[in-house]
Amino acid sequence: QQQLTILKEYRRRISELIGILTESSQFVSPAPAFLTGLQADDEYRQRFDEQAPARFPEEPYRRKLYVMDLKVQQTIARVQAKIAGDEVDGEELGYSNADQFIGDLKSIHDSLISHGDSAAANAELLDLIRMALTFGFYLSRLDIRQESTVHTQAVTEVLAMIGRGDGYLELDEEGKLQLMGELIAENIRLSDEQINQLSPDSQELLRVFAVVAEMLDKVGEKALGRYVISMAHQASDVMHVMFLASLQGLAGKRDKRWICRIGVTPLFETITDLAHIQPVMSQLLANDVYRELLRTHSGLQEVMLGYSDSAKDGGITSSVWNLYQAQQQVIALGKSHGIRIRLFHGRGGTVGRGGGPTHEAILSQPAGTVLGQIKFTEQGEVLSNKYSNKETAIFELTMGMSGLIKASLGLVQSTPKDDPSTHKAMHEISALGEKHYRELTENTPGFLDYFYEATPVSEIGQLNIGSRPSHRAKKDRSKQSVRAIGWVFAWGQSRHTLPGWFGIGYALEQWCGDSKKRLAQLQKMYVEWPFFRALLSNTQMALFKANMQIAKEYAELCDSEHRYEIYEMINEEHQRTSKWIRKIAKISSLLDETPVLKNSLARREPYLDPLNHIQLEMISRYRNGELNEQEREASLDPLLRSISAMANGMRNTG
Repeated sequence: QQQLTILKEYRRRISELIGILTESSQFVSPAPAFLTGLQADDEYRQRFDEQAPARFPEEPYRRKLYVMDLKVQQTIARVQAKIAGDEVDGEELGYSNADQFIGDLKSIHDSLISHGDSAAANAELLDLIRMALTFGFYLSRLDIRQESTVHTQAVTEVLAMIGRGDGYLELDEEGKLQLMGELIAENIRLSDEQINQLSPDSQELLRVFAVVAEMLDKVGEKALGRYVISMAHQASDVMHVMFLASLQGLAGKRDKRWICRIGVTPLFETITDLAHIQPVMSQLLANDVYRELLRTHSGLQEVMLGYSDSAKDGGITSSVWNLYQAQQQVIALGKSHGIRIRLFHGRGGTVGRGGGPTHEAILSQPAGTVLGQIKFTEQGEVLSNKYSNKETAIFELTMGMSGLIKASLGLVQSTPKDDPSTHKAMHEISALGEKHYRELTENTPGFLDYFYEATPVSEIGQLNIGSRPSHRAKKDRSKQSVRAIGWVFAWGQSRHTLPGWFGIGYALEQWCGDSKKRLAQLQKMYVEWPFFRALLSNTQMALFKANMQIAKEYAELCDSEHRYEIYEMINEEHQRTSKWIRKIAKISSLLDETPVLKNSLARREPYLDPLNHIQLEMISRYRNGELNEQEREASLDPLLRSISAMANGMRNTG
């Protein structure tokens, strides 16, 4: 579908150029190379004289473009047949790849330049050349994502099938990496009959790799971006994907030479995984087989960092600090191994999922870790808010690119290193924040009951808006099972916005105490350290969106005997965090430094508060077991509508 979209745009632009490049052969002398190509084009067109009768005999560029239009039409017809599942006639017709198309465009450009018509060459034609160089025949790359446990299960099934599975899961990491490397080199293939004997999940997984191979062949080598491994814990998780890819010919050896057509991106999501990122990546990059595969593919190792799951796991303070350190460690590791590293930031729309202004977010990355490129996710309502309008899209992209250029200064000059005292302070603050967050979310009796009953998380799961279900396991109500999107979304709906700030106030208060010296240090960090400033600025926004009075009414939905105790812990931390941020930022009220944002958020309150009360009433009715099924179901639609309306107003579905 993406290929079809970009081809249609190319055809539209070619049509425009046919009306522009009207130079006559009586007045210009095209380059010899262009004329040679034009002669071949004339011969090609004659094969389809009925479809494309001869035109523009005295206008060489229009004639060239006319044949190019014919070829693009034929390419479109081939793509449409593939989409419809029809048999494709004439695979050799049209353009087989984007390079051929770009080559034709460049031949026109070079010829125009050769006879002094650079004004025409560098206008609409150059725009089309740049578009084709950017989007090829694929428009945009698709990333693929699957959880590591799914790969492990498939690998164990395949190993058992080929007689190599004895004791595999009991092997240490080195043993697993060695076996995977040996099997990848063997170019093993499974027949359809063998694949059908695997479990349904493993069958589906191998068919995904088959589709990857098909798309790379039919759409182009750039059609697929990266294969992302969720919940990556160890180096063998990456090699599992490489082995499974090798079963479909995407990796392995051919004629004693390594081939690799797929790039694998491990995603480190939990606090523990982020803390162990250095030894895991070091072991992976030291593996000879993997290094050969990486070199053959692109030489670029992408590493994805999970903001939302790490924040859900250990709280916002620990999450952002571990992410900061992980970036420094991975970039340093890449330099020591002579391998280029690109960081992929798995941010969501909200503070609890790594959200915040893009420009400031990029500048707050550790100095020297942004090396001319950066990749991050844009999700949910963020897409429409930022990019549905052309002017705002241009603004957002420009802000992002200017931030990227500023943050990439390390490529041309030495960057100042962080003050060790700020690292020491942040390390201690992070530990205190994580301790307080885990005390609430893991060690407080009745907390999970409070979450499930004092928020509409269960009802959110019935909204048809998510790319993934709200839970990893349907009947598991643990903190580990609920997905980060549902976690953040639900707390936002009930006006707690807890994931964006809980633990920060406690950490700052415990670390600073009554020490004026430490307070001065925090105030200095806020002014001089972009990372710390971004953390507290984003926290202010999350605190401002919270409404503890309305949150208290949601707490009334909870049947737990601990509900008031839990609410008071949350309310107390909200007040504490607000107090300490105001003190450090030297402001009298939250968001005083960003009056436009403050005014925007304040203006939403008169609309959000009634929506919350409508939602509270609908939740009460929907959960009321004394009502009959018809009465309960009647309240579901307005309940779901209230959730959607609140999400648009709060702008934080996650």
